[in-house]
This record gives sequence, structure tokens and C-alpha cells, in this order.
Amino acid sequence: MLYCIGFGPVVFRQPFVDVPQESPQHALASSPASPHDEMSERPRLFYGWAIVAIALMLMAVGYTLRNTFAVFYPVLVDEFGWERGSTALMFSINIVIYGVAAPIAGGLVDRFNPRFVLSLGVCIMGGAIALCSLATQQWQFYLLYGAMAAIGLSMAGVTPLSALIARWFVRRRALAFGIFNMGFGLSLLASPIAQSLISSLGRQQAYLIMGIAAIAIAVPVVAFLVRRTPEEKRTTPDGIPVPTIPREGSARAQMETAWMRTSWTLRRAMTTRQFWLMLGFNLCLMGLSQQVIIAHSVYLFRDSGFTPQLAANSFSLYGVGITIGYLMANLSDRYGRERILIPSCLVAAAATSLLFIISDPSQAWLAFISMFFCGLGMGAAVTTFFATVADLFQGPSYGAIQGFMVMGFSIGGAFSPWFAGYMHDLTGSYAPAIAIAVAALVTGALLVALIAPGKLRPVAKLNALHTGGG
Repeated sequence: MLYCIGFGPVVFRQPFVDVPQESPQHALASSPASPHDEMSERPRLFYGWAIVAIALMLMAVGYTLRNTFAVFYPVLVDEFGWERGSTALMFSINIVIYGVAAPIAGGLVDRFNPRFVLSLGVCIMGGAIALCSLATQQWQFYLLYGAMAAIGLSMAGVTPLSALIARWFVRRRALAFGIFNMGFGLSLLASPIAQSLISSLGRQQAYLIMGIAAIAIAVPVVAFLVRRTPEEKRTTPDGIPVPTIPREGSARAQMETAWMRTSWTLRRAMTTRQFWLMLGFNLCLMGLSQQVIIAHSVYLFRDSGFTPQLAANSFSLYGVGITIGYLMANLSDRYGRERILIPSCLVAAAATSLLFIISDPSQAWLAFISMFFCGLGMGAAVTTFFATVADLFQGPSYGAIQGFMVMGFSIGGAFSPWFAGYMHDLTGSYAPAIAIAVAALVTGALLVALIAPGKLRPVAKLNALHTGGG
């Protein structure tokens, strides 16, 4: 079912329903009159998982180009003699433009062929990073890395990919989201590779190789294999041939709340406190805490005496942890969203606090522990958050609501990397930056408790009913 909503000049068409609805064509395909039609047979391998794999690859490639800023950052400061605050500003600009462009990118992938939109995004992003090899002035990095790369990433990143995955999955959406978001974690594992390229070939060659490689790897796969909807492969969401609808009076129907029966528009959602609390949560989690960790961890370790390679290796443990955390978010389908969100935020906060006591390379083991568990908690929280948005605000305005949440992240992300660098310039310490990250994570846990998503949509109980045949 297609829903249409307006978001400024952009129109979103988002297939987002609680249970797949049976179209007239599908009803005919599943009727006894056509028992051998392809649409009525469950394929051996649901093509939606191929879409998830492609999305995972795009996440890994795209966010590698953004997140390896952590290893280019000290190199730029040393090479040009710039201040940390003004250099970190290019990362903040990237986050702002990425967030502003996210709702538009989601609309583009709805209106046009995703193969074209995603491929164009990769070309813009990869080309911008490659051109950074020629940049020598801060304004050039602001334009190329800060603006152009951000626009490209918004067209090939999490917002359009989420819209694409949402067409292919309904009942297993949390699992699908968790798997393709693992690409973000894998992007963080590229830091040692980027540092190795810088050390062996220099900053300029590293930028050039990474930008061209992104285009060469991603564009052919997207152009040949991406499909917009399950119908293009003659299947249905989740690969389930005959969708089921809860019967009136059934256990599932009785469990439905008034919130679940609401068809959410952006305007209606904005009248609820849950909308603003979730916006605040995303600002704290991804905007403040995560961006400080990504932008400044390598520099923090280098300030403690780590070699550039050891600093990059330490930061890569964040990528390992966040990748595992994305899969752990699938537990929220069984136990409820807040039972994963709150502990995940607190684990990440405790792990980030360990950064306060790292002072020399002999404590590299402590850096490994800090980065791994910070990533583990962050990964579980981020993916569970996206699933929670889908739980609470299903309806015709899902694309606009999700895009608005990404804009909330960009507000925090615009401020925190720059401010952390600025405070280091003033104090000579990263203690203020660490304090911001820890406080944001604890605040996020408190916001989840106030949202209480399980009371509005009891995901765990609904899934238990489905598994048990209720």
C-alpha cells in the first residue's frame, strides 16, 4: 500500500503498514484458480536479503568516507597548522548538511529509481573525497568534505536505505535494519586501513584512492542488483505469500492500543510528547555522544602517547563493538524496546567514562575495552531506536517523521565535534568532551524511561502472539 505525504516541495511515498495488506493482484495470485503462479510460492531465497546485503555494503562504503575523518583530522592539523576547533568544523558542517538533506534524499528514492539515486549519491560522495586530495585551504575542505560528501552520503546512506528496506520487510524489519546497519560498524573498522594508506602513501593519495574505490565498488552492484519493491521480483514483503490480518476479537486485536490504531502524520506526531522526547534522545545519542567519539577518539589516544597506528587500531574496536551491537538490537523484538535501549545507553556511558583515566600507551588495553563496550552499547541503542520510531509512528508520514529524527541528530552533531575541539584548544584536555558524551548517554536512558514505548505498542507481546500462532 502506498501512502503519499507532503514535506515542503518533496513528496514521500512510504509503504509502511503494520501487517502487509493483500492487493487484488495478490489475492488472485493466491487463489485456487492460479495455484502455480510465482507470487503464491515462497521462494527458496527471499530476494529481500540480497537488498539487505547491498544496503550493508553501501553503509560500509559510504560511512567509511565520513568516519575516517578521525584519522585524517590530526594529519590535517599537523600539515597545515590549523586549530583543532576550526578543523573539526568540517565534520560538523558535514553532519548539518547531511541531516538537512536526509528528508529530501528519502523523497528522491521514493519518487525515482533507487538505482539511479543511490548510484548518483555514491558518485558525488566518492568524487568529493577524491577531490580532497587537491585541497589546501580550509574552505575547500568545508566545501568538499563538509558539503558535497554530505549530500552524496544523504543520497546513499541510512535514510534512503531505510525506506528501501521498509518496502521489503515488515515482520522481520528490526532484524533487517540491524543487519544492514552493521555496515556503519564495518566503516569504523576501516580506520587502520586509512591510517596505513596515509602512512605509506600520504594524505593526498589516501583521499584519492578511497574516493575512487568507493565509486568502483558500489556503483556496479547498485546499478545491476537493486530492486525497488518485492513486486519487481514477483514476491511480497518478508517473502510471505499469503499475508494475514488480525481477526476482530482475536488476542492480537484485543492487545492493540489506541496509539497503534492511529494513522500518524507529521503534524499529529508533533503534538505528542513522545515525538519530542525521541527527538531529544536521538540528539543525545547520535548527535552529541556518538559524534564526539567518532571525531575525537583517535586524537585523544594520540595525545596520550599512542602511535598513529595504535590510536587507529584502538578506535577500530569501537567499530567491532557497534557491529555486534546492531545485531543485539534484534533482542528488543523479544524483550521490548526499552529493556534494550536503557541498559545499552548505560553500558556505553560507563565504557566512555574509562577514557578519563587513559594517560599513556601502557593503557592501550583499557582503550580497547572502552571502545568495544562503548560501541556495543551504542550499536544496540541506535538500531533499537530506529525500530522504536517505526513502532510508534507508523502511517502515511513515516518518511517525514524519520527524516525529522535524522535532522535532530544533525543538530547535536553540528555542535559537538566543533565544541569538543574548541574546548581542547582552550583547556588542552579532552575531559570536557568526554563529560559531554557521558552526560548525553545518561540523559538518553532517562528519556527512554519517560517515553515508555512498550506501553504504547507492546512489541514483545505482539511478537510472542505471532510466534505462538495467536
